[in-house]
Amino acid sequence: MAVLEIKKYPEKILTVKTAPVKEFDSELQRLIDDMIETMYASSGVGLAANQVGVSKQVIVIDVSRSEEKVPLIVLINPEIISSEGECEIEEGCLSLPDYTTVLKRHEKVKVKGIDRNGNPVEIEGPRLLSRALQHEIDHLNGILLIERIGRIKKELFKKRFARERLLNKK
Repeated sequence: MAVLEIKKYPEKILTVKTAPVKEFDSELQRLIDDMIETMYASSGVGLAANQVGVSKQVIVIDVSRSEEKVPLIVLINPEIISSEGECEIEEGCLSLPDYTTVLKRHEKVKVKGIDRNGNPVEIEGPRLLSRALQHEIDHLNGILLIERIGRIKKELFKKRFARERLLNKK
């Protein structure tokens, strides 16, 4: 297993819809293991394959630090099939380091997908699990959390990003 480089905004791969997985081979298993190790090494609760430079519909999630009875989740080709309620909570992203914002998301979602062994699964999640599922599925669809904030917040983010980039070049 290896810790992979997490792609950061504004890298193009983060804004492009990923491809469905068709083959459940050793390469996919290695990717999943590397994604899990990378997520833990980065202290994240979720990671999408395009965040490590691979355009495949694969996500890993572990919210067990907050929701004890939820095991590590590996989902391939995930799709939200139902949702209910709304909540606003602060959210961050490994591809947008040092940036958090309050986002409105569904309070509870049900997702269908395939596990790492090729078996169909359905996961229903409230609270942090729901938020993580929505966040990572957004990644697979090329949507960063800054696409979900208002115009003014987005402009402020872009100005801050440009300023930090300029400072880092000096």
